Amino acid sequence: MTLTATAPDISNAGAGTGIDFGAPATDDTIFRTAAALRARGMDVLIADDREDARRLTLSLIPDGVEVNEGASVTLDELGISDDIRKATRFSALKPRIYGMDRATQMKEIRQLGSSPDVIVGSVHAITEDGQVVVASASGSQLAGYASGAGKVIWVVGSQKIVPDFETAMRRITEHTFPLEDARAQVVYGMHSALLKLLIINGERPGRISVVLLRDAVGF
Repeated sequence: MTLTATAPDISNAGAGTGIDFGAPATDDTIFRTAAALRARGMDVLIADDREDARRLTLSLIPDGVEVNEGASVTLDELGISDDIRKATRFSALKPRIYGMDRATQMKEIRQLGSSPDVIVGSVHAITEDGQVVVASASGSQLAGYASGAGKVIWVVGSQKIVPDFETAMRRITEHTFPLEDARAQVVYGMHSALLKLLIINGERPGRISVVLLRDAVGF
């Protein structure tokens, strides 16, 4: 699913599931999950608030690199998408990609999008033992997340922490996908689709950084 632009109302999302998938996690859960992610080779920074998350995310991007974004309501809500595209100390790829001709330059678009120096985005669930799950319709961001990008930075609201993989899938199918489907109909005039899934069980140290925000952000 493509997670961009303004999110629909989520006040009743997850109703009837027995779990409030929009509620921030407790500090104990956040710290336990951060330790589990670190044990799986991922760096973790805990952000106290939205401005802190924004500052930490931008601080992780080196000077002089090419940066792509995985489409993300989280990045949009925090203002990080705009920060990246307006930055001068590194090169944002999205404006360049948007200006390319999809009829004649799709190979170049795929290459730029899937193998940047840095990709910044979000995920849809993190289990308390450190598994990361990302769902997508097109899969355009998944190649960069999995292996194409030199560095991955994920900004994640603590409401996306779940007890286990089964609950991660419930979160995606019962909470995230309906919200994205509603958003896609408003923004694009079409339904979304839950077609592709990426599961990260671990990574070589230094490649993936997670900015884990105490607040709920995105969906």
